[in-house]
Formats: sequence, structure tokens, C-alpha cells
Amino acid sequence: MSILVINPNSSQGVTEGLAAALAPYGPHFQCLTVPESPATIATNEDVARAGLRVLEIARQVPADAVITACFSDPGLDLMRSEGLRAFGIQECGILTAMARADRFGIIALSPKSIPRHMARMRQMGVLDRLAGEVGLSGVSALDAGTSDAVLAETLEAGGTLMAMGAGAIVLGCAGFAPRRRLLEDRLGVPVIDPVQAAAVMAMGATLG
Repeated sequence: MSILVINPNSSQGVTEGLAAALAPYGPHFQCLTVPESPATIATNEDVARAGLRVLEIARQVPADAVITACFSDPGLDLMRSEGLRAFGIQECGILTAMARADRFGIIALSPKSIPRHMARMRQMGVLDRLAGEVGLSGVSALDAGTSDAVLAETLEAGGTLMAMGAGAIVLGCAGFAPRRRLLEDRLGVPVIDPVQAAAVMAMGATLG
């Protein structure tokens, strides 16, 4: 089994965090960075450009399945249109959260990301299960998993989402991966790392 995990941003630190988060699932994952991308995918233009690069890499690197490891799912529809077995972490994270709780919440890196995420959720038809989405102050993907200040901000956002009725929380960036277990322990509700969620679905589809 070979599963290609593409980090659409240029942060090698984020890619290393992905590899560490996926290590318990076995040696099936090849994690790659897109060096010409920005360090954080922050705008619709970033998503569009990253999607084309993700598709290019997926065409070149043989794999049984491909994960686009950015919460805007860049390149997901493009890969599927070419018949690739492709998974996006936003879709997989949300579907996993809905299997754990009636209503879910999302923590985004920035309020500016929320409209983009909402558009994807409208396409998925899941807005009636959304308790809310809270944006952090505009942090980088790398800081999401490494900064103590961002950890405090993330915990506060999680508490806000719980007060809004969220029974499970989806981390809205691949960079959060190193903090999933700590956040779940502190918040006391299921916290979904969407990269791990996508990995499990990709493994299931490949084994099937």
C-alpha cells in the first residue's frame, strides 16, 4: 500500500508534523512539500495555484491513493476528475466529526479562511450539522502546531465552539496535527486531526 500525502504549502516543518502524526498508522505514507507555494495557504488564489501543483505531483508520483493535506482541499476535484483515488482533509475531517457527534465545530487559522470553508461545506451539504467555525488571529500553519501562544488561542476557540453546541471539533489546518491529543485532553470532547481522518479513509479504500 502506498499513500501519497501532499502538503500544498512550502513549510517543511508542517510536512514533518504530518509524517509524525501518520507514523502510528504504518509505513504506507510518503509526505511531500510543495516548495514553490507560500508557507501558509491563505487566499483563494493560493488554493487555485496549489491545486494545480497538487495535481501535477499526483500525476508524477505513483500511489494507490493521494491526500491533499490542506483544509481547503486544493486539487481534490481535479484529481478525482482524472480518476485518481483522492482524499481531502476538510471532507474527511468533517465526515469523521459527524461520526463522533451530532454537531461539530471548526477552528480555522484566520477569520478570512471561514468563507472558503463554508463554501466547501455547502457543497458537501453538511451546514445543518455545523455548530460554528472560529478563526484564530491569522497564524501560520507551522505555528498552529508549535507555538504556545497559538495553543492558548486554540484552546479558547475550542471552548467557544463547545459553548455554541459543538460535540466534536475539527482542526482546520494540517499544521495542527502535533497538538490534537493535547487539545482533546484539555477540551474533553473529540478533536479531529483531519490528516489522520483522511489517512484512515485512504487506507480503508486501498485495502478494500
